[in-house]
Amino acid sequence: MTARINSVYAQKYQPFIKWVGGKRGLLKQLLPLFPKEFKNYHEPFLGGGAVFFELYSLGYLKDKKIYLSDINSELINTYNVVKNNPIDLISNLEIYKEKHSKDFYYETRALDREDGFLTISELERATRFIYLNKTCFNGLYRVNKKGYFNTPIGSYKNPNIADEDTIFSASSALQNAIITNQSFVKAREVSNEDDLVYFDPPYYPLNATSSFTAYDSNCFLEDAQFELFEVFDTLSDDKVKVLHSNSDTDFIKDLYKKHNINLVTANRFINSKSSGRGKINEVLIKNFGV
Repeated sequence: MTARINSVYAQKYQPFIKWVGGKRGLLKQLLPLFPKEFKNYHEPFLGGGAVFFELYSLGYLKDKKIYLSDINSELINTYNVVKNNPIDLISNLEIYKEKHSKDFYYETRALDREDGFLTISELERATRFIYLNKTCFNGLYRVNKKGYFNTPIGSYKNPNIADEDTIFSASSALQNAIITNQSFVKAREVSNEDDLVYFDPPYYPLNATSSFTAYDSNCFLEDAQFELFEVFDTLSDDKVKVLHSNSDTDFIKDLYKKHNINLVTANRFINSKSSGRGKINEVLIKNFGV
């Protein structure tokens, strides 16, 4: 594994999964707003990891400690398997690619309804996670109130299920990262002065009908947003550098009014109606600079 990973070290690193709300399309706007100097890096809402992989590609994380975390246990399991066992993961994904069909998709999706799901090996669960991500509708990670993945199959003709180059390069980037399954509140325990923390939580809904606030089996609404604000303020008091992406709403802007709020423009792709797609403002909040 080591030789294969080292051979791609100089390549560009990028997410190995799709993720709704991912920041790949916003990197050119976001990165100029990041601090030029910081100690260690923390990303508590990891998701697809676009910001982490870009910072790593640019060499900004060289010789730094990297802390990546998320409350989604299946996501974090997958990251750890990519980090530690990419060869067997790719072999498994090749098998899934051969088996891919509508029936196989729904059989695979239904595995988390079974009592013994968590006894399935970490490798098999990671394979399932990536397979479903690559073949479900718009790469949308969505679970119902029982925590069961329930996104329908997508209409891809030839989904890139076993993306060997991307997985190997991601594995290389993750070698020095500490990857944990935990809540964002833990950032207070491992962050120190002059570290950089980037929060990219599920966004506060733009209106009452917004339908993508579900994250894991919970909704990230007022109480969770207030809790995140308190963590943001605590880290600020500890002289940690913090950035936070969220929706351009009065609620969020009023909550963070004492900090620096920057507008960025994103493309919205996930909407059942074409009128709900297009350009939309988001905010990047900072506790430093202007």
